[in-house]
Amino acid sequence: MKRFIPFVKTPPTVSVMRLSGSIGTGNRSALSDEALAPMIERAFRRGKPSAVALLINSPGGSPVQSSLIGARIRRLAEEKKVPVLAFVEDVAASGGYWLAAAADEIYADDSSILGSIGVISAGFGAHVFLARQGVERRVYTAGTSKSMLDPFRPENPEDVERLKEMLTQIHGNFIAQVKTRRGGKLQDGVDLFNGDIWVGAKAVEVGLADGIAHMMPHLKERFGKDVRIRRYGPRRSVLQRFGARIVGDALGAVEERADFARFGL
Repeated sequence: MKRFIPFVKTPPTVSVMRLSGSIGTGNRSALSDEALAPMIERAFRRGKPSAVALLINSPGGSPVQSSLIGARIRRLAEEKKVPVLAFVEDVAASGGYWLAAAADEIYADDSSILGSIGVISAGFGAHVFLARQGVERRVYTAGTSKSMLDPFRPENPEDVERLKEMLTQIHGNFIAQVKTRRGGKLQDGVDLFNGDIWVGAKAVEVGLADGIAHMMPHLKERFGKDVRIRRYGPRRSVLQRFGARIVGDALGAVEERADFARFGL
């Protein structure tokens, strides 16, 4: 006699990816498309997740890496027809907001910082110091723009103008991305693209976020109290897991700390 086994419905599963830190390729801990690609692929392709959740805590960084990561998330979301939800922790600013905009919906804490939709380039000029020390800078190039923005030579107005053109072009790409992703959600009559930031409910009001919510309560409300969470993180080598903790990337850590400090964090 065959035993009848009733159908048991499997609780929905949500893949959760943490995107925390500065964005770029300058140090081992930075978020980059190369480092995150395996994690993002697994989150979308393993099983049949009901949604992918992004836990974001990033002050930004490289616009190219932000674009690459965001584009990968969108490609997989559309290929697998999986909704993407972003949950902002302390900050999703500049490139961090670009990552958040890759989601279909964005949620934040009452005190989360969002925005900073702008582009920045900063550096130092050391030519006066070198001159006082009696040091002569010698540069030889083939190509008139090869030594553009050399920090050891006096600033060239033509170089500055060229840099501003580049920043304006990148800024335009950022604006286009946010308008494409957020569409009619953005509030009219508010300059959202001047590099300013918004906090919590104000970010919701101007359309940079969809609501105030924390991840687990929201997922349980949306998918049921039995929703299963499958967490994903970037794979790191043994050296990165152990050696990097001891030796550290001191300069990278200082730069990341400075990035967060710009937002009072």
